[in-house]
Amino acid sequence: SESKDIVVQPKFIQAELIQLKPKEKPKKKASNSKAKELAAKRREADRQKAAQKRLEQQRISEQEALRQKREQRQRELEQERARKQAALDEKLRQEQAVEIAEQEKQSASSYLQIIQGRLSQSWSRPPSARLGMQTLIELKLVPTGRIVGVKILQSSGDVAFDRSVEQAAFKAAPFSELQSMEPRIFEQYFRSVKVLFNPEDLRL
Repeated sequence: SESKDIVVQPKFIQAELIQLKPKEKPKKKASNSKAKELAAKRREADRQKAAQKRLEQQRISEQEALRQKREQRQRELEQERARKQAALDEKLRQEQAVEIAEQEKQSASSYLQIIQGRLSQSWSRPPSARLGMQTLIELKLVPTGRIVGVKILQSSGDVAFDRSVEQAAFKAAPFSELQSMEPRIFEQYFRSVKVLFNPEDLRL
């Protein structure tokens, strides 16, 4: 047979370059990062809230301590004022008591002078009276001015002299002036009165 050459015509293939995109990070990793960031923000917010709460509590504690300190100081001032007022009142009371006592003493002295004058007028000195003789007696009185008892505390040594003293006391009574006296003054000064008789003078 007759040989024939077989010719194969090549086919043209069109090719082009394709640029590949970079691989994207897994979304799961991104979510984890955001979660961590949110958690950190929450922790920071909680920390700030806790710090703010501590500051608020500290401020309240300081205010309470200051209030208690002011109240304590106020109580101390009031106690000090009360002590000063009490001391002033006590001093005033003592001054008034001294003044009243002095007035009562002066009043009693005037009544004692009345009694002294009446006793001197009523006393008839006996012929046996001599210089240096003296008799001390105690008069027991009642508010009406009446004498309910005469006691010789110190004798002159002369019976007539002592008897004249007793007679003068009963003769001078009653001392009716004592009826107008305040009971307190009478009890203090006139329930019992001591009188000294001597020829030169008569002293209460």
